[in-house]
Amino acid sequence: MHSSFEISPATIEEAEELNVLINAAYRGESSRKGWTTEADLLDGTRTDAELIRQIIQTPATTLLSLRSDGEILGCVELRKETEKMYLGMLTVRPDLQGQGIGKVLMKTAEDFALENGCSTMYMTVLVPRTELIAWYVRHGYVDTGQRKPFAFNDPRFGQPRQSLEFTVLVKSL
Repeated sequence: MHSSFEISPATIEEAEELNVLINAAYRGESSRKGWTTEADLLDGTRTDAELIRQIIQTPATTLLSLRSDGEILGCVELRKETEKMYLGMLTVRPDLQGQGIGKVLMKTAEDFALENGCSTMYMTVLVPRTELIAWYVRHGYVDTGQRKPFAFNDPRFGQPRQSLEFTVLVKSL
């Protein structure tokens, strides 16, 4: 395990490295090294460097990157929506999953939300990802039962292998 982490807002210069990390964690064979893969649910990529640059430049959105020894090991997207903070794209390098890095990122995200005047954190998770939903529930999130359609029409960012929808998870901070 790495000795110390540096967590800071991602920069435009990190977009390519973040792109490689996020796609390795969510899609394709590399994602199967971790337990958070979407490879059986979706084909294609999760994101690209241009979309990551757009996220970094979007007002009220912060993409935090977690580094150790100069290497990005994880990230999380946070988007302020009045008193709520959306948590998305929580990512940990597949071969390091299960070592507490995700917990560090989630705690940092929740602290960030509180510092920015948000009393609630929410996210959407693909319904079939029951292990991931259970992980969030163990960390204080509640499955609201609310469903949202998987409405991404751009084949660059995933071709569903089955009918998909999201569940909405919420945590009061």
